[in-house]
Amino acid sequence: MKKTAQKIRTTTQKFIEIQDIIDNVVLLSSGNACLIIEVEATNFALLSKEEQDSKVLSYSSLLNSLSFPIQIVVLSKKVDISSYLKLLDDEITESQNPLLKSHIKQYRDFIQELVTINTVLDKKFYIVCSHSSLEAGLGQDQGSFFKTAKARLSIKGESIHSQLGRIGLQAKTLGKEDLVRLFYEIYNGEYEHINQAAGNFEFPIVKKTT
Repeated sequence: MKKTAQKIRTTTQKFIEIQDIIDNVVLLSSGNACLIIEVEATNFALLSKEEQDSKVLSYSSLLNSLSFPIQIVVLSKKVDISSYLKLLDDEITESQNPLLKSHIKQYRDFIQELVTINTVLDKKFYIVCSHSSLEAGLGQDQGSFFKTAKARLSIKGESIHSQLGRIGLQAKTLGKEDLVRLFYEIYNGEYEHINQAAGNFEFPIVKKTT
């Protein structure tokens, strides 16, 4: 039984390729490391034509200015609004004002119909900066590699933040807790027990299904 559990853990770690997370650096089993920056979304469709053109040109300038590769990741997740609908139902039940109760009910029905007809998605945007073991040079031990990776990824991250600021986009470099949350959601598809897991992260957080 013990050997089976060890085999499952080994297989899982190999599958997701995450060896460890230290501060804001993700160490991979391949010997590489990466930094992940979350970028706030902007509603491009609501911008004027001039603003849209400016955004496109600024984005083009960002890509052309890069002296290192990046990966852009977009995660889409269906939004669960059941708790919000329940909150509206509670407001309808508790309201003593007939007119207000009627308005809340109409709004609640509108939201319910909107979600039934259209899939509401929550989109998250990330920029991944990587540091290859080849950049660090051969023969470095794990401690030296981490220090080199953290320093060089910090420089790359600052460059990305500077360029995003020129476009008018807000961004943040994900720390350990945020990274654990992100990977937990990706591999498990839910938020249950994320806070507890983030506090004592030692191995990739993937649930074993029976």
